[in-house]
Amino acid sequence: MDWSTWHDKYDVADSWMARRLRTVQAQIRASLNDAPAGPLKVISLCAGDGRDLLRVLSDHPRRHEVRARLVELDARNTAAASEAARLAKLDRVEVVTGDASLIDQYQDMVPADLVLICGVFGNISDSDIEHTIAACNQLCKTGGTVIWTRNRAVPDRVPMICDWFGEQGFELQWLSEPVAGFGVGVHRFTGTPRPLRTGSRLFEFVGYDVLRERETAQPG
Repeated sequence: MDWSTWHDKYDVADSWMARRLRTVQAQIRASLNDAPAGPLKVISLCAGDGRDLLRVLSDHPRRHEVRARLVELDARNTAAASEAARLAKLDRVEVVTGDASLIDQYQDMVPADLVLICGVFGNISDSDIEHTIAACNQLCKTGGTVIWTRNRAVPDRVPMICDWFGEQGFELQWLSEPVAGFGVGVHRFTGTPRPLRTGSRLFEFVGYDVLRERETAQPG
């Protein structure tokens, strides 16, 4: 999968990807608007070219209060994100070319006010989704927000994802309607952050195409 050209689909105005992006951006804006006064920390896992967060920050009144780290493995995407941050004069945004599944990437940025897990849950196994959600109490501060996405292809995993967040002390704040054709969820952490378990891996990024092949290959 070419994860750089994959982003071109966001530029098709009425595509589901463009509509999902606008939805995520609206929820990021709302989260920043509602966050307590003072400095804010944001982390983005598998950030791609960062257009979800960076385009919100570019004109947000709290742009200079936000310290952000975007972690993405594809160097072309991180180059685009770095350039976008530079042009928007977002000097508190750090773009890291690296494996976003390694929890050490976020060591000095957690617990964060906002955690973005967009474009991840559709590309990893169910067990890794659950594992990643279970680790969110290491990433998110009390009262902080996680914004996540997941496709709603059959079998729809969105209800299960909401249940897993609930089991970890996260309250559902907002969820896109099934008719939207995609899943965007917003959860707020009500528990107490746990110490970061350094050296651990959150997930294996498999890719939705490989996952789909595995599902169709299963008997029955």
